[in-house]
Amino acid sequence: MTTSPAFGQADLTNCERELIHLAGSVQPHGFLLVMREPGLRIVQASANVEQHLGLGAAGLLGRPPSELGGDFDAVLRSLAGAALDEPVPRGCRLAPDGRERRFEVAVHRVADARGSVLVAEFEPADRDAGDDVVDVPATRIGEHLTRAVQRFSTATTIGTLADAVVRSVRALTGYDRVMVYKFDPDGHGQIIAEARDAKLEPLLGHHYPATDIPQRARELYLRNRLRVLADVHYTASPLVPARDPDSGADLDMSMCQLRSMSPLHLQYLKNMGVTATLVASLVREGALWGLIACHHYRARNLRLPVRAACDLLAEVASTRIAAIENYAHAQVAIQVRRLEQRLVEATSTEGDWRLALFRTPQALLQPLDATGAVLCYEGELLTAGESPSTPELRALLQWIDEQVGAQPQAEPFACASVARAQPALEALTPTASGVLAVKLSTTRPDYLLWLRKEQLHNVTWAGDPSKPMVANDPLQLSPRRSFAAWSEIVRGTAQPWTRSEIAMARAFGAALADIIAQVNAVRLLIVEHQREQVLATVASAVEPVLVADAHRRVLFANDSLRGLARRDVAPGTPLAAIAGWFVDAQAAARMLDSVCHGHAPWRGELTLRLCGPDGGDAGGLPVEVRAEVVPTRDGRPLGFILVFDDRSGTRHAADAHAHLEEELVRAGFGAAGPAAPARDALTQAILANASLAAMDIADGDAASPVAGLLSELESSMQRATTLVARIRDFGRGA
Repeated sequence: MTTSPAFGQADLTNCERELIHLAGSVQPHGFLLVMREPGLRIVQASANVEQHLGLGAAGLLGRPPSELGGDFDAVLRSLAGAALDEPVPRGCRLAPDGRERRFEVAVHRVADARGSVLVAEFEPADRDAGDDVVDVPATRIGEHLTRAVQRFSTATTIGTLADAVVRSVRALTGYDRVMVYKFDPDGHGQIIAEARDAKLEPLLGHHYPATDIPQRARELYLRNRLRVLADVHYTASPLVPARDPDSGADLDMSMCQLRSMSPLHLQYLKNMGVTATLVASLVREGALWGLIACHHYRARNLRLPVRAACDLLAEVASTRIAAIENYAHAQVAIQVRRLEQRLVEATSTEGDWRLALFRTPQALLQPLDATGAVLCYEGELLTAGESPSTPELRALLQWIDEQVGAQPQAEPFACASVARAQPALEALTPTASGVLAVKLSTTRPDYLLWLRKEQLHNVTWAGDPSKPMVANDPLQLSPRRSFAAWSEIVRGTAQPWTRSEIAMARAFGAALADIIAQVNAVRLLIVEHQREQVLATVASAVEPVLVADAHRRVLFANDSLRGLARRDVAPGTPLAAIAGWFVDAQAAARMLDSVCHGHAPWRGELTLRLCGPDGGDAGGLPVEVRAEVVPTRDGRPLGFILVFDDRSGTRHAADAHAHLEEELVRAGFGAAGPAAPARDALTQAILANASLAAMDIADGDAASPVAGLLSELESSMQRATTLVARIRDFGRGA
């Protein structure tokens, strides 16, 4: 059984599992109190409470917060009923000895085996705290945030957005260096933007191994979106007692702002010469997309309103990241539709979509930045660009098919180093070091492959990742003892496939699968001696297909169609009877009449009337119907093909978009622009950013992801406005 080392007991072999959320101590620039609910008796306190209040931690145990004097008791009453799932900042005064002291306090709730406790973290709020504490007036915070959000909203690429983020955060906080890390699919990080003091050496473009940020730390970055280290040389102040006397458990400090940091991480920073840090999370679709990381070479702390402002900037930036990346996916959908149109036209005029696919190689290679492409269809190979020999390709396809398996609608298979994954294929490295494959059939090893040749490229790491330690004592070690740039020549590896490129490959594959279903339906009509083979292909197609002959009678309907429509259709059934499947039977009848008698293709959305197990009405299902006329050489109709596509996901996306629009209108900002002129500029900027992001996201063609993104955007907008309210409440002394 693998054990997780306690906080501070990890070394470089097991730091991935260190229980960093059970630190049991705090940074000493503030102190912490734990109060058991509902009576709010103090059950734990950090030992340094004596330095801040003149009272020993042990002497506070069992006492109510009202005995601390001041107005902290009133602050707690004002938070009664609040969820407190993340720290809520407030200003307060304490006077345990009659002498009033001003503090900033952040309060959140932690559930445990005995119910729940309130955790209150106090930091002195004296205005003369020194240069190491960043204190920005509320009016300046609002003005700065308004300008920053407006800049974020106009960014059209990740690069321009990241540059705006680092400039805005540095202007607000004054850190010596502010960076944006972006994580790749393997968890490695790269600095994609940097704003720094001119005297510092640049780190822009540096790569960091995934091991630099253990998985537990990544999980905490998702929960606690902003963390501050005031001075790396601090002496931690332990909790008294170490465990909760009621539950006997360690305090879960996941959401604590004062929580002590792992000694390994502190050593890591010391070896970089960094004294203070701020880290804010960039979250995309519930996953850690990247980080805003700030470094300072002297002690530095932030007032709670400034931290909330940084949290807000990260939240708004995350919204814009989702919009920019989804807009890129929308452009992918446009390219795929153009490809589909070109292949359909080629099929009707030349009878073979494969030749049209490879007639213009750049149209196939350029969108995915590939150096070669291969189509394996019914055992035949077609290639474009640079590719291995035919025997090598067949060996590659066999290996890919073993990796993909026989799963229907399998995800694209992506590999940046075939030689590393399968050493027996090392000879392919010059032309096929990387491969991206989509499966086109559930019954045969039919694939479309994109290839990338070996690309020798320099990867600049902050330290040598192959030499992570120089001794055995973790307190004397660091994951990096030297942070001089180190260039690693990566051989046998192609440029990794991006998430957008994988999404494009998936869309290409879906379009080709649809065309293949249509082409095979045509072959079913005109090639009787191949009927059994083609029938098996169409029957196993994921796309619901119905074929009718020239007499407008059903010739064939595949299992996918029966499953979608929840009804059977016998061969010989008049095609006109299909109109009764739809909620608007008259509209369906007009569609069929246009196709069958007008000999014109039709594409549009209708609603299927679903049948329940007992034959009763089970509601409606929105579907896109594509009806095509298959002509003979002399122009007479040979038959008709109807292809159905479940569009319920698109309807969900539309409902999500409508709901978001309602929220924007309710908030005073809809499609027509600001509806409340009196609303302050910061809120208007946030709502404007959300509105622009909604338009960019809704422009996509992938229905289910769009609905999820819009829902995530609504939550992000609500959280951003909550942060604004907290900043204002704090400024008003709420």
